[in-house]
Amino acid sequence: MTQHGTVLSFLNAPLKAGTFLKLGLVIGALLTAACGKESSSSEVAAVPKQDAGGIITVYSERKEHLIKPMFDAYTQKTGVQVRYITDKAGPLISRLQSEGASTQADMLVTVDAGNLWQAAEQGVLRAVESPILEANVPANLQDENNLWFGLSQRARTIIYATDRVKPSELSTYEALADSQWKGRLCLRTSKKVYNQSLVATLIATQGEAKTEEIIKGWVANLATAPYSNDTSLMEDIVAGRCDVGIVNTYYFGRMQKQTPDVKLALFWPNQSDRGVHVNISGAGITQHAKNPEGAQKLLEWLSSPEAQYTFAELNQEYPVHTGVKPSAQVLSWGEFKADQVNMSSAGRLQAAAVKLMDRAGYR
Repeated sequence: MTQHGTVLSFLNAPLKAGTFLKLGLVIGALLTAACGKESSSSEVAAVPKQDAGGIITVYSERKEHLIKPMFDAYTQKTGVQVRYITDKAGPLISRLQSEGASTQADMLVTVDAGNLWQAAEQGVLRAVESPILEANVPANLQDENNLWFGLSQRARTIIYATDRVKPSELSTYEALADSQWKGRLCLRTSKKVYNQSLVATLIATQGEAKTEEIIKGWVANLATAPYSNDTSLMEDIVAGRCDVGIVNTYYFGRMQKQTPDVKLALFWPNQSDRGVHVNISGAGITQHAKNPEGAQKLLEWLSSPEAQYTFAELNQEYPVHTGVKPSAQVLSWGEFKADQVNMSSAGRLQAAAVKLMDRAGYR
């Protein structure tokens, strides 16, 4: 392999926070060997700028096993290389801010509309005019100013123990505040953006006063302190510590794959009114992209029927493209009516949601 090829191979692997100095040393050493002189470069910026037919650099909160197959497929189809760095949304957005015009990132991929909204608010994304994206991504799953676009959907819905709860006992998110669920409800922490987005969209549809009443009812019904993740929550429902909870559908999908006969099932609430809360993973083109044309082509392809099934299926999610069906496993959970509130609400009302949950004692 050539020295240049070694650089690209290294960059094609996901980089965790704290590894950037090591990356700089590797690049510096390789450039010194290639050019016969010292290099003071310490970061991805040492890589030459590319045109629309060259390399696309992606900062991604979505994990490697969920993005690498897509990027590999795109490279095979087009010959365009895609390199990526993975980290959590907050550090990636902060990195884009600090790098400014010197960034090599062309695209930001993250999960939850709240994170996408924050990226837009921080000015690290640029508007994209694309008839392809407008046709492929429903209006409520994209930014009102075309700064980001949803690529997959997940529902944050009710889950219940099939040996202790009948579906006829369940109805709405609001009804989980009723006294019949006293000591029977499990929730993930309010510190997680998924629950912040859920409460934000409740504020958008129910108003702040009504939403606060609902959240106080949830807190009063908790069987135990909130969980750090959805998987632990589901495990405790199976163990009998509680009977119902609220989770992202793909977490259930993962557990179901491992334990097909698990005594849990999903319930679709609010089917007689606004519908189930859905959220997205999505992406936008960075404000200072060096290859914006190439990044836009990749984003358009990810939203296309050709890519949508695989993008969603890798994480047991739902495609955003209405012409693409989800996987057989996801289809087995049944159809539901989804809340059509624009996903921008999840970000715009996030601060209000956090304050409300704090007032309600939801930790």
